[in-house]
Amino acid sequence: MKTMTRRTAALVAAGTLGLGGLAIAAPALAGDGPFGPGPSGTATPGPGARGNGMGPGSGMGSGYGMGSGYGMGSGYGMGSGYEDGTCYRVPVTDQQGTLTAAQKTTLASMAQEEKLAHDLYQAFAARYDAVVFDHIAAAETRHLSLVRTLLQRYGLSDPTTGQPAGRFTDKAVQATYDKLLAQGEQSRSAALAAGQQVERADIDALKAALAGLTAPDVKQVYTNLLAASQRHLAAFTRWATR
Repeated sequence: MKTMTRRTAALVAAGTLGLGGLAIAAPALAGDGPFGPGPSGTATPGPGARGNGMGPGSGMGSGYGMGSGYGMGSGYGMGSGYEDGTCYRVPVTDQQGTLTAAQKTTLASMAQEEKLAHDLYQAFAARYDAVVFDHIAAAETRHLSLVRTLLQRYGLSDPTTGQPAGRFTDKAVQATYDKLLAQGEQSRSAALAAGQQVERADIDALKAALAGLTAPDVKQVYTNLLAASQRHLAAFTRWATR
């Protein structure tokens, strides 16, 4: 067993998101999450994030990330230039728009999924000597902060208040987490496969959520989260072939 320092995060959610063949859904409850206060809408870049956006290391392609070599958003890399899934947070810089009721539900569901992914990867990080779980769990913490900023902007509440790691108020969410956790506890390769499953579900959900979306700030976050999930999937896939 590997001893790891537990990461904390502000966790929020409501709505529905398909994951692992089960629906993730949660009612809205008021208040801050159990892992600290919500963000103010700004962010501090991680070490090595300024400049080339992805930091040093063996990035995708030339080693300086994707595209022009600069991070997504305003000069800070959110996706990963590393094969271990490291991400850096960017602030939500685009202006607020308008969301339909269905889009608000989807937005809340994104935060619920981020908590599930964070808690799952954190559990695997404590069990296996694979830094990919540590780094992607930390990335999910930063992604939660971005989604939480949007929830605050649009007046949506937090359904994860008072819920510890691995616990969810919605039975479907809990069943999905329990299923993936049990799968990942069989072996490291099974845990990596569970991570791939989570990221594939995220990618599908984010692509669907972007369709017909007009709110600039929500589009900014979803686009960044989509790119990050694609890189997380690639990182899990690389580790699975080792």
